[in-house]
Amino acid sequence: MEFKHQATVTLAEVAEAAGVGESTVSRVLRNHGSFSGKTRERVMAAVERLGYVPNRIAGTLASTGSRLVAFVIPSLSNIVFPDVLRGASAVLEENRYQAVFSVTDYDPGKEEALAAAMLAWRPAAVMLAGFEHTEGTAKMLRASGCRVVELLDLDGDALDIAVGFSNRAAGRESAAFLLRRGYRRIGYVGHDLNRDTRAGKRFSSFCETLDAAGTPVVAHEILAGPSSVENGRLGLERLLARATLDAVYFSNDDMALGGYFHCLAQGISIPSQLAIFGYNGLDIGRAIPQSLSTIRTPRVATGEIAAQLIVANAPPQAVDLGFELIEGATA
Repeated sequence: MEFKHQATVTLAEVAEAAGVGESTVSRVLRNHGSFSGKTRERVMAAVERLGYVPNRIAGTLASTGSRLVAFVIPSLSNIVFPDVLRGASAVLEENRYQAVFSVTDYDPGKEEALAAAMLAWRPAAVMLAGFEHTEGTAKMLRASGCRVVELLDLDGDALDIAVGFSNRAAGRESAAFLLRRGYRRIGYVGHDLNRDTRAGKRFSSFCETLDAAGTPVVAHEILAGPSSVENGRLGLERLLARATLDAVYFSNDDMALGGYFHCLAQGISIPSQLAIFGYNGLDIGRAIPQSLSTIRTPRVATGEIAAQLIVANAPPQAVDLGFELIEGATA
């Protein structure tokens, strides 16, 4: 059974809701021609209420079917999202779809603006990371008439299709692994958890698991800005200056590698003096002298399967690809 999406909001519906003519709505949205300030306010209120997105393609794609798939992703600074794009692009190209992408820098307001810009081209689908969007973004996506795929998370309610894994489960399993290994004085190094909501979910469930075992997180260090190897090094340095620990959980492998390099520079033996655990399972984590203990996520497969579902016009669903705990040698 094919997916039945909500009908696209039309210019005529906006005009009716605002109590003006279609030509007036068009002038307001193009910010060209004559109209009063009160008219503009009524039109924009109707646009926001209905989740209307202007069509920039003058109907051509509407009659033939769009071959664009828009990606609105948080970052290109680490390999996670390029891996997803690589998996999706291979499938889309085989089926003569064209991928386009924009980067939000983990800013929900920027995601809303970029989603609006992408939706104006009436793509066949929009792919975004996670479930946490502004109300305006969610409203536009529901009213757009295109398919929506939310990637790399299953801890939430999908607008249409979700492909990924449970970040909360990954946090729980990371904590359980460190507890099984006998670590009890455990710290955390991460980046902005309000912006990276998936990292926030992992940390929350990690803490809950340790709390339930009677060994709460001893100390944590949250650095401003994006995750990076340098921030991982700096974060661990700051953490160890104020806490005695036997293990540290990092928000991702980039930061864990920074912590690893700090230990090498300071002569801290891994894992006998300090255990290090990451997240993502990046290739470089297997190439360092002691392979990184981490959670490996199916990033390329996430992109591939998401694209396959779009090409097949699959019904709404959540696809759990799971993850793999890599014991490694650093914990």
